[in-house]
Amino acid sequence: MKPIVRNILAVIVGLVAGSAVNMGIIMISGSIIPPPEGADNATMEGLKASMHLFQPKHFLFPFLAHALGTFVGALLAAIIAANRKMLFALIVGLFFLAGGIVNILMLPSPLWFSIVDLIGAYLPEAFIAGKLASSRR
Repeated sequence: MKPIVRNILAVIVGLVAGSAVNMGIIMISGSIIPPPEGADNATMEGLKASMHLFQPKHFLFPFLAHALGTFVGALLAAIIAANRKMLFALIVGLFFLAGGIVNILMLPSPLWFSIVDLIGAYLPEAFIAGKLASSRR
């Protein structure tokens, strides 16, 4: 397989797998830490309206979903990439960071969570995944 095709495939697989991990964690989060009484998680409007009811514990799984989704996606991209593994891990991390920024703009969350999420969940996880895959030779 030509390196450019393999590298494009690496990014696509990384994005799909990372998104699946992210959504899987988000889907199970409510059964582990139930949403606050009166919160409507069914729609974006309901979630926005009830965001003031959420406590710090309710932000644990969204952070884990973002961090682990990015890590898994970046790791797979780096493993599959034909060359420049760190670059492709970071590309996946940038895609997830862009998604995180859009998410924060669409669903206002507490400032502390936005800062922790944007600084800690995306590029650091992609960097760690890239380092791990690069040292795996």
